[in-house]
Amino acid sequence: KKRKKKKRLGKEAKEKWRDQKPPATTKRPQVYSGIQRVTRVIETKRAKLVLIAHDVDPLEVVIFLPALCRKMEIPYAIVKDKSLLGKLVNRKTCACIAFTQLNPQDKPAFDKLVESVKKTFNDRFDDIKRKWGGMRLSKKAKQKLASKKKRRN
Repeated sequence: KKRKKKKRLGKEAKEKWRDQKPPATTKRPQVYSGIQRVTRVIETKRAKLVLIAHDVDPLEVVIFLPALCRKMEIPYAIVKDKSLLGKLVNRKTCACIAFTQLNPQDKPAFDKLVESVKKTFNDRFDDIKRKWGGMRLSKKAKQKLASKKKRRN
């Protein structure tokens, strides 16, 4: 009985060695959720798209993600509700999500989505970013500057 099994296994091993074809496996689509995992995926540049909820409390938890995504050249979008993101990962709520792998049949639609996200968020980063001050001085500051100029002259 043992000899038969050994012969059978030997034949199977030789056949596998001759074929040398990797098994046909399809990669499952992957969605990472949670700040720590999403940050890790962004830093390793594996993320294809990052979605950030706008109603995260405290906001400091996700405030750095747009800058990090822009630095790593990964498209990001700020979406309306964290409960909608939670539905994607079968949770009640979720602060952010990163897509890493996709089904090949979903690729064209995903590429269109990424292009629109890039136009709306990544390419308009400088426009969206607030510019504080704008060199408009208050009345008191203008008076101080004027008095310094008088003292110099």
